[in-house]
Amino acid sequence: MPVIGTLGERSLHAAVKRFCEPDETRHEIPLGRFVADICGEEGILEVQTQQFHLLRGKLAAFLPECPVTVVYPIPRTKQLQWLDSETGELLRQRLSPRRGSAWDCFRELYRIQPFLPHPNFRLRLLLLDVAEQRYESRKNRKGYTRVDLQPLRPLEAGDVECIELRCPQDYTNLLPVALPPAFTTAELGKAAGIPLATAQTALRVMAGLGAVQCSGKAGRWLLYERNTTHDTEGDAP
Repeated sequence: MPVIGTLGERSLHAAVKRFCEPDETRHEIPLGRFVADICGEEGILEVQTQQFHLLRGKLAAFLPECPVTVVYPIPRTKQLQWLDSETGELLRQRLSPRRGSAWDCFRELYRIQPFLPHPNFRLRLLLLDVAEQRYESRKNRKGYTRVDLQPLRPLEAGDVECIELRCPQDYTNLLPVALPPAFTTAELGKAAGIPLATAQTALRVMAGLGAVQCSGKAGRWLLYERNTTHDTEGDAP
């Protein structure tokens, strides 16, 4: 049966799955031709660390049947660790200057846009601190090969920031309060502290969900506004 996972991040995937559902009898449940990561009282939970396009088959099969929550762990901070490739000994480590945020989800959401408006679709973002383990490699142009990604410490509720996105209003609520009523992608990027490309992708996804709406142009820039008239008829409870 097709089981969707990410080979380079097995430890993170497994740790998040145990965090979401400690009862392992609810893990890896065969449903039709797929295997659900978790099947329990909330419905189906799918832990995906990247490559959301791999979820399309599962979402097409599961969403008509029950609620499906895609759980996406986002590295809030990342400790970079270089290991000896033969002994596994820690050689050196440093903290990456990059910090993750909820905005990191939109590059992945763009890949499954057709499924986002479904009333059974939910997204759960888990912001946590991780360690990225690497082996030095002359064959790789980056000079290293990533071996694993795992939580920096055992996952506990107090250490993990959880953001639930279930309806268009939840996405609207991510917009910084400092934004003017009508704003451009550049203004969103500046207010949220994210790259312009991320802001552009985020607004495309939000517009598709009805969380924002295009209201005109300012020069060559499209103007967007928060959608305050969400149709809640199909929203998840």
